[in-house]
Amino acid sequence: MYFKSTGYTPLMLMAQTCALLGFACYAVVLTTLQEEWHLSNLESGLIASAFFFGYMLMVPLATALTDRIDAKKVYLCGGILASCGLLGMGLFAYNFWTALIFMALNGAGLASTYMPGLKILSDRIKTGELTRHIAFYTAFFGIGTGFSYVCSGWILDALGWRYVFGLIALGPFTAFLTVLLFIPALTHEKWRGPIQIRLGDIFPINKWRLVLKDKTASGFIFGYTAHSIELFASRSWIVAFFGFCAILSGELAFITATTLAGLINFFGVPSSIIGNEIALRVGRQKWICFVMIASALCGLGLALSMGQAWWLIIALSIGHTIFIMADSATLTAGLVISAKEDVKGAAMGLHSLMGFGGGLLGPAIFGFVLDLTGSRTSQVSWVWAYAAAVIWGVLFVLYERRRGWASKSLNSH
Repeated sequence: MYFKSTGYTPLMLMAQTCALLGFACYAVVLTTLQEEWHLSNLESGLIASAFFFGYMLMVPLATALTDRIDAKKVYLCGGILASCGLLGMGLFAYNFWTALIFMALNGAGLASTYMPGLKILSDRIKTGELTRHIAFYTAFFGIGTGFSYVCSGWILDALGWRYVFGLIALGPFTAFLTVLLFIPALTHEKWRGPIQIRLGDIFPINKWRLVLKDKTASGFIFGYTAHSIELFASRSWIVAFFGFCAILSGELAFITATTLAGLINFFGVPSSIIGNEIALRVGRQKWICFVMIASALCGLGLALSMGQAWWLIIALSIGHTIFIMADSATLTAGLVISAKEDVKGAAMGLHSLMGFGGGLLGPAIFGFVLDLTGSRTSQVSWVWAYAAAVIWGVLFVLYERRRGWASKSLNSH
């Protein structure tokens, strides 16, 4: 029984990697579509944000459904939805508005696979250490997104942007087939009769108010929001940034911008895991404050490195990725530990919702500042755009330090 149950984890890791292949498609083709459709930087950023808007709309419903029916059913719907969004982009998108719709569908599809996939594991693994399976599952988010950059870049160079979305649509469809064929259904349904989900189940406002009154728990949630603004702004615009660096510094002779972005993204996987281990020793809040300041400095340094040698640009980009991700697991683990038992589920839902809300804002803010200060062909504009993305972490640290959030009495180990 043990080997049978733990055998689900490799299958779900493979499925998750496939489901995430569509994550960076748009980031890879952003500059191509910007030129073909004559998009402003704000419009380009809003298309990236539409992905997170779809995620935000779907994740409360998807997580509420997994408490009532087998999460496998929700996952299967998510795989199809993500495939449809990607196929729609590849076959039918022709301007800003159509891209918004299909990117939102893609985001909604991911929302119906990521957390429900975690629920599939927790419902089926009854022996051994579940937290280890969960740690691997969450770490594979970075692996899936890294492969998304690399694969999308290869397809773009070989076939063009429409094939990027069309072929990558096979990723979430493969995830769908994996779960459909190899993950058995639960032996008994959790819910008998018609499924009734009230608005209060999806948006538990009263419980969220209680969570936000808790200084420690709300600190982790606000920190995760600031973290997500910087993280997803960077991920959405990094390929375009490398493209501009190539104009100023000369093309990379040994690697493409998209492959470079994908490889650098992999550094975030061990960074998140190791960062959590460091936080256990020095204190979660203190570590988060240090990491956010370091990440902001690396982000500004990266923006200022345009026109310099590629080794410096790559080193600062790796440093920025490492520090962006170094508090990711710490923020989530800190919330889980600090939230009160009677509102823990609602706290985790709010944490995810506000985190991807930050993902919605980040790319749009970045693009808006590029437009406001010049364009993406201006070095100064890139510096201001990065500053607009990293400033939120600095403001969070200043605010929470004044509240005493990182004091010794509030440390959660």
